[in-house]
Amino acid sequence: MDRMDNISSFLVIDFLKKAREIPDVIHFEIGEPDIDPPPGVLLALEQAVKDKKIKYTESLGLLELREKISEHYYKSYKVNISPDRIILTVGTSGAFLVAYSICLNQNERIALTDPSYPCYRNFAYLLNIEPCTIPVDKNTAYQLLAKGLSKEKNIKAVHIPSPSNPFGSLHTPEVMEELLHYCDKKDIYFISDEIYHGLVYEKKEHTALEYSDKAIVINGFSKTYGLPGLRIGWMILPPQLVRKAEIVTQNISISVPTLSQYGALAAFDYPYLEKIRESYKKRRDYLYKEINQLFKVDAPPDGAFYLWADITDYSQDSLLFAQELLEKCHIAVTPGCDFGKNNTEKYIRFSYTKELNHLKEGITRLQEYLL
Repeated sequence: MDRMDNISSFLVIDFLKKAREIPDVIHFEIGEPDIDPPPGVLLALEQAVKDKKIKYTESLGLLELREKISEHYYKSYKVNISPDRIILTVGTSGAFLVAYSICLNQNERIALTDPSYPCYRNFAYLLNIEPCTIPVDKNTAYQLLAKGLSKEKNIKAVHIPSPSNPFGSLHTPEVMEELLHYCDKKDIYFISDEIYHGLVYEKKEHTALEYSDKAIVINGFSKTYGLPGLRIGWMILPPQLVRKAEIVTQNISISVPTLSQYGALAAFDYPYLEKIRESYKKRRDYLYKEINQLFKVDAPPDGAFYLWADITDYSQDSLLFAQELLEKCHIAVTPGCDFGKNNTEKYIRFSYTKELNHLKEGITRLQEYLL
């Protein structure tokens, strides 16, 4: 079998493409922030253009920005991370590819939750790595547990998100610590996707680096900072993996776009970021209350900007149901089957990356159609 036969279409992008053809569509599908980034970012980008900052940077990225990220980890988590352990990447997608390529060889196994973000398994297939999908559900609070991982053999790496896409669920400190301890003991690479840190509403997010210095942490500027189009992320690596990651980056991207790096220098505007978090919290609170009256939401969202809704009162096929909502109500959602095979035909994902009036119109249409 050709490895490309395993790679699935990214359905949320397909639905976005169709939705954009409908003038009055309500967007619940795409996880693309609509709130402006910190204002200093745009000023920094303008200044970088004036200064003709268009040459390559070193492959690790601007030292000044890596120092900013290092400061951020001490300010936010009280962990000391040398800038030498930080490498900038072309979005978190670029980071996933680099992490998989330096941690695993062909045919080795990486553990992923099912459901989970579809690009994880697709990147594994691209590199001829075997994704080992471990079911998570409401019984595990949508967390990967060490006891579930221990049932699998020959695992070389584990990749989890916290908060997660598509659920918005956090791994608790106890679960994270147990997972890290298990992986350290078994010599398993632990990759933590922390792209939604900063968008947690009642609880407190914890970086994997609080529990193990061996963890590989991936984050970026697309979500919390509202800069998806700059395509800039970062990885924090154990020292022995930095040079390997640098070599891969040199080959696949040479360096992260230079203008993006200069713009990101102004992204750590904490008072402004708190306003962004509060805006998403208001949207979360409204949508969670309303969606819970139409569907069953068995994964209360701790963070990110997603709701995972059980549709079994209306349908047993998430793809057909999502198509039905788009055609009949002009409402775009993401079918659960985009995220794996573990009961995903029974769920759809709602994103709340649009302003409240947009969300309210969507709820009105759903109520009129379903009730």
